[in-house]
Amino acid sequence: MSSRIGLSTYALFWELSDRVPNPLSLAGAVDRAHELGLGLLQICDYAPLEAWDDAQLAELRAHADAQGVALEVGTKGIRPERLRRFLHIAKALGADLVRSMLNTPAPDVFGGPGEPGHAPSPAEAIELLREVMPEYETAGVHLALETYEQVPTAELIAVVEAIGSPSLGICSDPANTVAALENPREVIEGVAPHVLNMHIKDFAFGRQDGWVGFVYTGVPMGEGLLDYDHMAAAIRPAQNSINQIVEHWLPWQGSPEETIRAERQWTDQTIAYLRSKGNA
Repeated sequence: MSSRIGLSTYALFWELSDRVPNPLSLAGAVDRAHELGLGLLQICDYAPLEAWDDAQLAELRAHADAQGVALEVGTKGIRPERLRRFLHIAKALGADLVRSMLNTPAPDVFGGPGEPGHAPSPAEAIELLREVMPEYETAGVHLALETYEQVPTAELIAVVEAIGSPSLGICSDPANTVAALENPREVIEGVAPHVLNMHIKDFAFGRQDGWVGFVYTGVPMGEGLLDYDHMAAAIRPAQNSINQIVEHWLPWQGSPEETIRAERQWTDQTIAYLRSKGNA
């Protein structure tokens, strides 16, 4: 299996949201991936998905199959009930990868109503993952835990290495770790042996309006601080069959029309950039 470029629902964040007059459906997101010539859609942190019944999941899978689009899914948190629910969803959708994070936000807008937040210690994370990973291994589904500012990357690596499962690895996103003042190059080099999935988005610092402070935000691919060539050389997605998932940190552009236009332009630019690099 070779590396593929995939579209994330985070690249359709505003178009899927209720900030626009006619929000895109998940079936529409599948169609968008197909129109862009991509054979992969990662449905990541899309809140309604967790409540879908098997008939709804089967309908989405049939639509994706008809369009030639494979699916991956994503959530946040490692409570066993959460991971088992998303393993079920993954199997129903024919997905071979679930992306998650060690921490569950509080309040948990990604899961059940009223579910409290959860920030496990490394020891607790190891215990919880050891309970569930045999089920992922049996199902042939991988679990990729994302690099994120809430958990030091060294702790995430230690948890993955302690489990030692071929079905458990890391979703690399160096843009996230900058908020924890981690060096992206060091993060990339540390996680490289364990990466199962890559989130691709560019980022930059800019001066705040006024005279004090800076903002950290997304920018069009190739125009910011992401050292893609270094990341690709360290992780080697093509050689290791690691999918590269297009995301954005796109601020609201003032109107639905302008925001959707920018979102689509950023997506086109990222896909063209990745294709030009020849790593998928």
